[in-house]
Amino acid sequence: MRPARGRFTTALKLLLTSPPTLFATLVVIGVVVLALFDELIAPTGYNEVDVQQRLLPPGAGHWFGTDDLGRDVLSRVVLGAAVSLQVGAVAVGFSLLVGVTVGLLAGYYGRWLDTVLMRLMDVLFAFPAILLAIAVIAILGPGTTNAMIAIGITYTPVFARVTRAAVLGVKESVFVRASRSVGVSDARMLLRHVLPNAAPPIIVQTSVSLAFAVLAEAALSFVGLGTQPPAPSWGRMLSEGRSYLEDAWWMAVFPGLAIVLLVLAFNLLGDGLRDVLDPQQRSALEAARAKPRRRRRAGVGA
Repeated sequence: MRPARGRFTTALKLLLTSPPTLFATLVVIGVVVLALFDELIAPTGYNEVDVQQRLLPPGAGHWFGTDDLGRDVLSRVVLGAAVSLQVGAVAVGFSLLVGVTVGLLAGYYGRWLDTVLMRLMDVLFAFPAILLAIAVIAILGPGTTNAMIAIGITYTPVFARVTRAAVLGVKESVFVRASRSVGVSDARMLLRHVLPNAAPPIIVQTSVSLAFAVLAEAALSFVGLGTQPPAPSWGRMLSEGRSYLEDAWWMAVFPGLAIVLLVLAFNLLGDGLRDVLDPQQRSALEAARAKPRRRRRAGVGA
């Protein structure tokens, strides 16, 4: 079996040769840059009100126009990127930590521990994601922090299932049996051998979950359960702009495009990761990449 580090190096090279995945990567990097340097990039503050400039269409002074309070829409879209990424990263990070731990323990040890842990995950998985998030926020109250917790709880069983399935396919491998036979501890076995080789589907699921987390945060903020005003949130901006679709379409269109672009980028990145981390798909991509090289060499030799 090829070492995990070698597989990931090959996967990264193939990943960067795929135009859709490269586009998605650039979009994600761009949004991350916006989130990190939002205050330097945004023309104004997120809550700078100027009623004399209200509902101005996109133009030289305000590229994305202004909203009903005279706030610059471009600034709020830029500053809202940090909120969406923060909620997505923290929520997915929480579900990744808890779900992967549960999946590792359930898949590796099996028996009664597997039954107990996965039945608990099944209880959470039985609820539709957005309804479970709303139920958690109904208990904790609205707000950005509580939205992170709610979304994190929602996606924990997804990571648990994906990790458990991957561990079941790895734990009986030859190298795992050999390590067990020489007395390697369970903790070292899980962290050094099982988890790295079970990582590809977890990485793909992380990218897909980030897309859904951004969408879930926008949905919760849209109905008033996520980020609270006056803090900028793409979902909240959509909610505020829906009353002005005929007179000020830009209030809803630009934050909506930001949500669509980021969610699409995470999904495309997940598709690309799936293709390059799956052994069969990776072999097909490597073969397709090698054909033009062979043709060029044959042409040069002729």
